[in-house]
Amino acid sequence: MGFDSTMGHRYGFEKLKSVLRWCWDLGIHVVTVYALSVENLQRDRQEVDELMSLLSEGFTEVLEDADIHTNRVQIKAIGRLELLSEDLRKTITRAEDATKGYDRNTIYVAVAYGGRAEIIDASKKMLKEVLEGRLRLEEITEETFSKHLYTGGGPDPDLVMRTSGEERLSGFLLWQSAYSEFYFIDVYWPEMRRIDLLRALRTYQKRKRNYGK
Repeated sequence: MGFDSTMGHRYGFEKLKSVLRWCWDLGIHVVTVYALSVENLQRDRQEVDELMSLLSEGFTEVLEDADIHTNRVQIKAIGRLELLSEDLRKTITRAEDATKGYDRNTIYVAVAYGGRAEIIDASKKMLKEVLEGRLRLEEITEETFSKHLYTGGGPDPDLVMRTSGEERLSGFLLWQSAYSEFYFIDVYWPEMRRIDLLRALRTYQKRKRNYGK
C-alpha cells in the first residue's frame, strides 16, 4: 500500500529519529542527513510547504529533545539557507545555538543543499578572501578548500548509505565523499530497520580502504 507525499514524509521524519538513536548506540558520532536538495525546492508547492513544515517541526523539537541533550548532539544545518523562509532560518538558528556547546555527536542536516552549489560557494568564499588579501593563491590546498565547504572542515564520511534502490549520489557531499564507501539498499527509508543498518556496517567493515594508494 503506497503513501501520499504527506504521509511518506511524515513516516520518513519519524524513522530518522530511530535511525539516529541506532547510530548513537553503535558509536557513530557524525551523521549527515540529506533532508532537502536545492532541486527539491522546485517540486509542487504543496509538497515543498509540507517539507518545510516538517523541517520547522524537527528543528523546534531539538530544543526540548531529551535524546539530543543527553547524547550531547550538536546540530548544524548546511546548504543555501538563504533560500529558506526567514521563520525557518530563525528556527534553525535557535536549534544550532542550543546545541553549539555539545561535542559528543554531530548531525549535519543538509537542507536546500546541492553538492555542486557547495563547491561553487566554497570557491566564491576563497576568491573573495584572495581579492581582499586575506588568502594567497599558494595557500589554497585541499585542506583549505575543505574548510570553506558548508561542513567547515569536518570529517569526511566513511560510509554513504542510500535507500530506495537508487544508485546515485544526487549531489550529496560530492567533495567530501571522494573516498567514501557506498552502500545502496533496496528498501524505502520509512521501512528501514536496525538490521539494515547493521548489514551496511558489516559490509563496510569487510571492505579494504586504501584511499587510492
